[in-house]
Amino acid sequence: MYKTMGISNTVLAFWTSVLYLPWVVKPLWSPFVDIISTKRNWVLITQILLGGCFIGVALVVQLPLYFTLTLAVLWLVAFASATHDIAADGFYMIGLNEHQQTWFVGIRSTFYRIAMIVGQGLIVMLAGFIQSHTGLEPVKVTATAVPATEIVRVVDEGNLPMLSDSGKTYIVIIPAEIKVPIYDSARPDNDSANVFIRLSAPPEQGKKVTVNFGRKKGSKDILLATAGRLDFTTENWNKPVKVTLKVDHRLKEPSRSEFEATAGNTPFSWAVSFGALGVIFLLFGLYHKLMLPKGLEKVTIKTKELTSGWLAVFSSFFQKKGIVSGIFFLLFYRLAESQLVKMASPFMLDRQEAGGLALTTTQVGFVYGTVGLICLTIGGILGGIIASRGGLKKWVLWMALSINIPDLVYVYLSSVQPDNFLIITICVAIEQLGYGFGFTGYMLFMLYMAEGEFKTSHYAIATAFMALGMMIPGMISGKLQDLMGYQTFFLYIMICTIPSFLVAGLANIDQNFGKRKT
Repeated sequence: MYKTMGISNTVLAFWTSVLYLPWVVKPLWSPFVDIISTKRNWVLITQILLGGCFIGVALVVQLPLYFTLTLAVLWLVAFASATHDIAADGFYMIGLNEHQQTWFVGIRSTFYRIAMIVGQGLIVMLAGFIQSHTGLEPVKVTATAVPATEIVRVVDEGNLPMLSDSGKTYIVIIPAEIKVPIYDSARPDNDSANVFIRLSAPPEQGKKVTVNFGRKKGSKDILLATAGRLDFTTENWNKPVKVTLKVDHRLKEPSRSEFEATAGNTPFSWAVSFGALGVIFLLFGLYHKLMLPKGLEKVTIKTKELTSGWLAVFSSFFQKKGIVSGIFFLLFYRLAESQLVKMASPFMLDRQEAGGLALTTTQVGFVYGTVGLICLTIGGILGGIIASRGGLKKWVLWMALSINIPDLVYVYLSSVQPDNFLIITICVAIEQLGYGFGFTGYMLFMLYMAEGEFKTSHYAIATAFMALGMMIPGMISGKLQDLMGYQTFFLYIMICTIPSFLVAGLANIDQNFGKRKT
């Protein structure tokens, strides 16, 4: 959402990573979930609260202070989701024995990722669909790199045609076809050409039209040298904005690219999408009210046990055998993934001149919501089945390989920047298949760390370390990408996979944990 609304990678990565903080500190109140009421009640309450919060995001995303307001509501979402996680995990462990937990962990991992796919895939596709069917019609510009001697007329501020208010608002680009001079060392300053963008009529009073301009396909040697995001209001709608195109100085032969200007109603698209998500959660709450089994637990309010219970939970967790290597595993197993996941969607959405793939919002949602989901499901199920046969200890290094090595597809994508959508989809499918298999090992390890008297609270502590391992690297990932560029950033991501293998090899895991009992 924030990328399509013009927020920089540095800012969006930092603040969305801060939303992990409630997950980091949730062990502080997880004992209360164990002691006050039942896990079933907590699940129902938090699902209703989440539905209300998502509808709240839909109500504020179109306001001028949308970034601050949506973050405030999403902060409530983070607290509610963290509490829901505590209760749902406890309900899972109460209702299933160890072998059942191991067998179902692949299914559980898959549905966890399905939730991510709904948020990053289907909801994004809905927003993209609305963006493409609202706002102004896209306008294409053909740019051709030719020798300077073939350019007869140059458009500049002094010879732009005069346009009056047409009564209907659409994007105006002058010229519709442009020739950009191929670099000549004899004329080093003559290596660019300009197009001018404006609107045909003013937008509605108090409204802003944001035009995004960038290369859509064709030669990557013709570059956008200026900002590609332009804002028009009632005050500047008729003032043409100059956008400069340049050619790579290494280009020697004529070449052609197609650029496109789009102006969908982005805030409205996200309002509808979050509103739909809120309704879904309210329906989940109603469904689980009717379907969740009752009578699995008999917990009532025990105020006298709060303090002693809280201390007992924490002290017993940090007295577990192999706790140091276990914490390192939780923090560093997904070091590469914690940074990659923050930049994957911005990379796909960013314009090609910035190193991205210039996909539409709908395409990004489609990649994650279809083929990616299928491969993720297969990987998660296979991970659960295989782990139940040989045990976690036998497969943990293979799972570390599976979750990390497929990240190489992003090195390839950032280097080649393919226009072929099928190639991009295949690359994401490979990465998601590996992630589904590898993340199963992580979830199993958290279950292993939670064994003992306080399963629910100990699992919450484990997920808190997981969130910390995602939050801190994620906070700096946007800044690192801005400094490095996408190509170097993804090479750096591959270096970050090394700690994952180290902690997987050092983890102290019972060789019988997760094995099928006969």
